[in-house]
Amino acid sequence: MKEKNRKFFGVLLRYSILILVALPNLFLFYLIFTPLTAYPVYWLLSIFHDVSLLNNDVILIINQNISIELIEACIAGSAYYLLLILNLSTPGIKLNRRIKIIALSFLVFLIVNILRIFILSLIAVSGSSLFNITHWIFWYALSTIFVVAIWFAEVRIFRIKEIPFYSDIKFLYKNIR
Repeated sequence: MKEKNRKFFGVLLRYSILILVALPNLFLFYLIFTPLTAYPVYWLLSIFHDVSLLNNDVILIINQNISIELIEACIAGSAYYLLLILNLSTPGIKLNRRIKIIALSFLVFLIVNILRIFILSLIAVSGSSLFNITHWIFWYALSTIFVVAIWFAEVRIFRIKEIPFYSDIKFLYKNIR
């Protein structure tokens, strides 16, 4: 009975964290990841252009008079949240391991996102007509593929056996009946 209570508490705690982190409007993700995204993009662009960073979210390419605004969609707070959902909705992961999985997934996505914004910025600065289609492909197709690929890689690397949501629902159904 003690084991069941511990598992019930674990389910309640994990899903409570997911709800609290989402309030208000994923603010926590944007607070943390906006500067972690903007500064590396700024630094990478400064290798090739004379740039200035304004308000932590606008990169001005001075010699081209082009500004790149990093809006919330660029920061991709919802993608970080989806990675957190996949992690916290999966039971049977010890705390230390769960922290490592979350940290790795966030780090990998952060690096991929920085490179995505950097590449798109270079395309925009070059004046290429391919910017719109490249931006569209990155936004609609590749962003989802990146998140799914990161999760599948972590499942393999960390040998995760449980299934997000399903394993919790199965446990609750079995023990509430």
